[in-house]
Amino acid sequence: MASKTENKNEIIKTGRRKCSIAVAKLVSGKGRIFVNGKTLKGYFGNRPSLEMTIYRPLVLTDNQDKFDVRVKTVGGGVSAQADAIQLAISRALMEMNAELRPTLKQEGLLTRDARIKERKKYGRKRARKRFQFSKR
Repeated sequence: MASKTENKNEIIKTGRRKCSIAVAKLVSGKGRIFVNGKTLKGYFGNRPSLEMTIYRPLVLTDNQDKFDVRVKTVGGGVSAQADAIQLAISRALMEMNAELRPTLKQEGLLTRDARIKERKKYGRKRARKRFQFSKR
């Protein structure tokens, strides 16, 4: 769990999901979220479910208007990136205020989802799919 703290108003935390890695920086502000230099809508497009996923830790702790979040994310798909951002924001909020831990923990926002894609096996089409068996 990599974290750097440059000053007290700025917390940097990392979140991961599948092949995605997100590094979130929480700064005092008005509640804006920037992902890879773009706004949230500009990066993820019109996907309200992903927006709700990202805002969930901020809304649960009543911090949606108190912090600006700047995120750098790489790898994976948009859904995995959104989950990685959610984890990074949750970890940063917990470091900012340790009293938020029970709320975030109860909602399962501090648990890293370790499921990743299973590797392809030799002699098969994919990880588990096999070629059709022919008896004769």
